[in-house]
Amino acid sequence: MTPVWVIGSGGHAKVVIATLRALGSFDVAGALDDDPGRWSAEVLGVPVRGGTSRGSINQLGVECAVIAVGSNHARVELAQRLSGYLLWAIAVHPSAHLAPGVHIGEGTVVCAGAVVQSDSIIGRHSILNTACSVDHDASIGDFAHVAPGAHLAGGVRVGEGALLGIGCSVLPGCTVGDWAIVGAGGVVLRDVPPGVTAKGVPARFNGS
Repeated sequence: MTPVWVIGSGGHAKVVIATLRALGSFDVAGALDDDPGRWSAEVLGVPVRGGTSRGSINQLGVECAVIAVGSNHARVELAQRLSGYLLWAIAVHPSAHLAPGVHIGEGTVVCAGAVVQSDSIIGRHSILNTACSVDHDASIGDFAHVAPGAHLAGGVRVGEGALLGIGCSVLPGCTVGDWAIVGAGGVVLRDVPPGVTAKGVPARFNGS
């Protein structure tokens, strides 16, 4: 089995560790967290061994990792800082369904029950969380997060770092811009510009 380290030790790290274990092809060697107060802790029995400095990574012999942090901004910072220094694993839970033609970028986690339909492209270090669905010909940007139970119709475009909240829906062909947020339960009927927060049914933003 391939040794893999989990960066982060919070709730999302539990999900990632469970996903890696379910795959059966990874040995979760340990967790890393930049909070020294966590260094004596465990996550699902996995010890937190140290921080993410290059010195710590060298000392621990870390070669392959997954960033198990829910914050999109935090994943960007970690991925950029450690770029070219670590190999990034892709973790797709065995109960997830990936149709033919799907592309998954490095470092991305696809959780239990997620469905990704044909010819969709999922970027790097993204999260497709529990029981979400992404229909055909969709595109999910790097560092985006599709939360549990969110549903994206065919041809949807989600920009870098965007967050689609729990149980939201996005209609066919709509675009959610870079670093935009769709609130929990929101229904997106038209494009959401970059950087705004859209919420409600239908989802509204900037007083619209």
